[in-house]
Amino acid sequence: MEKQIGGVILIGGSSSRMGRDKAFLEVEGKTIIERIVEVFSANFSRVALVGSRPDRFASYSLPVHPDIYTGSALGGLYTGLYHAETPYAFVSSCDLPYPNSGVLRYLCSLREGYDAVVPSTPHGMEPLFALYSKSCLPAIKALLDRGECCAYGYYPDIKVRHVLPAELAPFDLGGNAFINVNTPEQYAAVADTPQPPRGGRS
Repeated sequence: MEKQIGGVILIGGSSSRMGRDKAFLEVEGKTIIERIVEVFSANFSRVALVGSRPDRFASYSLPVHPDIYTGSALGGLYTGLYHAETPYAFVSSCDLPYPNSGVLRYLCSLREGYDAVVPSTPHGMEPLFALYSKSCLPAIKALLDRGECCAYGYYPDIKVRHVLPAELAPFDLGGNAFINVNTPEQYAAVADTPQPPRGGRS
């Protein structure tokens, strides 16, 4: 992957609905954070974590940045971009058990001329598995300074490349790239259901 892009994984959620740390839930023999770190490390030369309690992730030997604005994923995104040593950062939450390299690479390939490249599913936008330029920082900061934390509330102020499901389908043959686990019920559904291959074109 181009050296212009780094990886940022948001680890700061309280996991209140899950009742335990989502990052360390096991899926097919690996924790979710391990699965995301593997995909990011294979694609980016720089990977960083954003959130609290860095001791949880000491074994990964990755930099951990505490949130500049606490309490929201948008604050984590701002922190990751602020500390990024590359012009772009690809950002993921830590509740995606099937991070997809093909989808990631395709999204990154669309960045020219845009401040953000954001995928969509039939359920809506997926701002936490998306690519952002450091040029987004002023718009995000302005939103946070107003006390707002919608993860896409600043999109009208930047140039966004929206990527629709049909465009992503060739890279996500299993249809599982954007499954997330926020509740025990969602985790049980993932843990109990064998998943089809994640691959597609890369």
